[in-house]
Amino acid sequence: MLKLILPVLVILTAVRILPAQEQSHGKKLYKATRINEAPVINGILDEKLWEAGEWVDDFIQYEPYNGKAASQRTEFKILFDNDNLYAGIRAYDTSPDSIVRRLTRRDQADGDMLALIIDSFHDLRTGFTFGISAAGVKQDMIYTSDGQNQDNSWNPNWWAKTSMDNEGWTAEIKIPFNELRFDKSNGDVWGFQVARILYRKNETSLWQHIPKDSPGLIHMLGELTGLVEIKPRRVFDITPYGVARAEKFKAESANPFLEKGRRFGLGGGADAKIGITSNMTMDLTINPDFGQVEADPSVVNLTAYETFYKERRPFFIEGSNITSYNIGLGEGDIGNDNLFYSRRIGRQPQGRPELKDGWHADIPINTKILGAAKLTGKTGKGLSLGFVEAVTAAEKAEIDTVGGRIRQTVEPLTSYFIGRVQKDFREGKTILGGIFTGTNRDIDDRLAEFMHKSAYSGGIDFTQYTKGKNWMLNINTAFSHVSGTREAIQLTQKSPVRYFQRPDRKHNRYDPERASLAGTGGRIGIQKLNGHLLLLGSTMWRSPGFEINDLGYIQTADQIMSVLVAGYSEWEPRGIYRNYNFNADIWAVHNFAGQHLGTGIESYGSMGFKNYWNAWTGGNLSFSQLSPYILRGGPMMKIPGTINLRAGFTSDNRKKLNFSFYGSLSKGLEKDSRNLYSELKIDYRPVNYITLSFKPSFNSSFTELQYVTKLTKEEKDSYIFAGIDRKTISASFRVNVNLAPDLTLQYWGQPFVASGKYYDHKVITDPVAANFRDRFLTFTREQIRFDPGQGKYIVDTDLNGIPDFEFRNNNFIVREFLSNFVLRWEFNPGSALYLVWSQTRNYSDNSSDIRYFSDLGDLFNRDNDIPHNIFLIKFSYRFALK
Repeated sequence: MLKLILPVLVILTAVRILPAQEQSHGKKLYKATRINEAPVINGILDEKLWEAGEWVDDFIQYEPYNGKAASQRTEFKILFDNDNLYAGIRAYDTSPDSIVRRLTRRDQADGDMLALIIDSFHDLRTGFTFGISAAGVKQDMIYTSDGQNQDNSWNPNWWAKTSMDNEGWTAEIKIPFNELRFDKSNGDVWGFQVARILYRKNETSLWQHIPKDSPGLIHMLGELTGLVEIKPRRVFDITPYGVARAEKFKAESANPFLEKGRRFGLGGGADAKIGITSNMTMDLTINPDFGQVEADPSVVNLTAYETFYKERRPFFIEGSNITSYNIGLGEGDIGNDNLFYSRRIGRQPQGRPELKDGWHADIPINTKILGAAKLTGKTGKGLSLGFVEAVTAAEKAEIDTVGGRIRQTVEPLTSYFIGRVQKDFREGKTILGGIFTGTNRDIDDRLAEFMHKSAYSGGIDFTQYTKGKNWMLNINTAFSHVSGTREAIQLTQKSPVRYFQRPDRKHNRYDPERASLAGTGGRIGIQKLNGHLLLLGSTMWRSPGFEINDLGYIQTADQIMSVLVAGYSEWEPRGIYRNYNFNADIWAVHNFAGQHLGTGIESYGSMGFKNYWNAWTGGNLSFSQLSPYILRGGPMMKIPGTINLRAGFTSDNRKKLNFSFYGSLSKGLEKDSRNLYSELKIDYRPVNYITLSFKPSFNSSFTELQYVTKLTKEEKDSYIFAGIDRKTISASFRVNVNLAPDLTLQYWGQPFVASGKYYDHKVITDPVAANFRDRFLTFTREQIRFDPGQGKYIVDTDLNGIPDFEFRNNNFIVREFLSNFVLRWEFNPGSALYLVWSQTRNYSDNSSDIRYFSDLGDLFNRDNDIPHNIFLIKFSYRFALK
């Protein structure tokens, strides 16, 4: 759940995309003043040059009481010279000792804040935001699509300082023109806004008033004039880096690659930012290193589908909103469907070496990125461009054959390309765009048996708003084409995404002679945007041959899903609440053969209270479904419906101690499953520069239908399932120490224990039987026995003494501890020093008996076990060449 009080940059995105109403305040103008001497940025405004120009102080509340006068006075002044824009802002406060000044990391600003939003394109759709907290912490971002989308990863090079006195606090800001994209055709008028957050009152006030029911954000900004005779500037920065790395791990005398228990290395590379034109920027990276990036959280995945992980690498995060092409619905599994999933670039090698007895291999953990280039920008005529090209190395596993060393390729040399184009018409009311992606591999015969030689995808998108932006029509279409050897395409057809080999499949049957596969996908939706009432209707489709997982992400194809949503929101404070909203939806899924796969309903509601607490609740009901996936290549099977209830709350986030809770309970309608999840988060700030966070969670579940294996006997396939009891306990602990706005210490640790115990093994007999219990045969004690010596189960269904099935024991317990310690010092904008320590402890067995705290203790108390430690020092320095 998002915090109740957010930096102004995030709060403003809550502006609703609703029809314009008549505004009594009108559009304001501010004329900037040219100066001949640059100020020293110290946050004091005591230089004589600040006497030039006009101070303006008429601010209006955005929330909580939209349209009323701000409770505290704010004034600002804008100056400029040939190279920079300067802002001086005075935030007066009748209770200066109540100003909240919390030191945090960049882009995580907390407390009282001031911000500028600048539409230098003056396209009424794009806003560059520069925020500074009272403690001097920067928060910058880019708004696109008239404020509907935001990119928090944008980190321009600019300067800001703050100071305190007995009348309030002051911010002094310097923004180089080469960080703002514009051209001569824009004239001397820019969109402009100044915003303030008064933290203790949760009050946001704006210079240019914006009603809460305004149709967007950026086109509602005021205007900044007087910027005469300035010229667009092109950035040209080069940032080389060097890194020293040391690893220590448990030595294995029998493995020549691990016998020393340590490894050392040196590396280096460079990043560059080059202004191709004044509004087109190219980012380059050569041999990038992401050692300072936090590890992915632990997870035990028992499904056939790939786990989706968020992108954490700075090069791929920044500007990701430009290259994203989402064709999913909502959040979660299908909400992640996208033609560009950047975690494919630099992924873990997909191949494995072929080893004989006594051989050992040193396999790369990740694929090395040789280099990547990214071109982004927007012309004065509304044409947005985003292109990414990345090349990853051919990774080889080094194999010790006892008699010598050989190498086998486990990931081929690969080129990845993404091109995204969008054009605005009619002041952004009509938007037409397209995307194209390509993956090409220099592949050898061994890898060609399971990897595509090439993969392409693309699409065209169209968005149309009505005149007052009361309604929006959006269409995203997509296509895909993959090619390779017959063996590779056979695996693609049999993959969990589509299961063409299903024996009851009537359309798009499995074809072992195929050398390529093509498909289409997309989403079409219409949405009512104005007023308190929300209406949405949308349909998403994936044809059976749709395949984008070489560079995109998709879990299932052969699917048509339709959803209808209705909701109501209230944002004016009354009674005990500040705001509330609730919505409900109904959805249905079919496949391309016209078979109805499932239907469900869902509801959600939330309320923000005047004491700054929040609460929410929701639930969903899915009816009996027809699943093409549960037998993993077998025929369709009817599975029972489920009911889910969930609820949570957050306390007042302004306090030093605050907490939140989330819980959910799901139950199968045939009493065949249950899932209980609970999560608590506690944040504590003992002083303004230290934040402690603790987030424990617990999950307990069971299901009667957990897939075990498929066994074939006398050309007949049998699908073995079992009941499973699962328990997971984990915790996330964070410590943030902010010694200065540009000097931070951060520690993150996560202990994780998960277990699974299989029982009541069964074989599927009639997967579509009307009665749930008639769909399978559960083995009796006489029919099944466990052989501990071989670690497997032996089944004799007819009790004739001849085994019918054999399969291994799948019980498990996983114990893992991950941690990262990072010291980051940005001693100059764009230049930084990192000290990093990462540790991994990982143990697993098939005992299945979880002992909670005892298991957590075992992570640190095992005799003769040495965790995997990585230490690195990374230094980068930015050279501004232009």
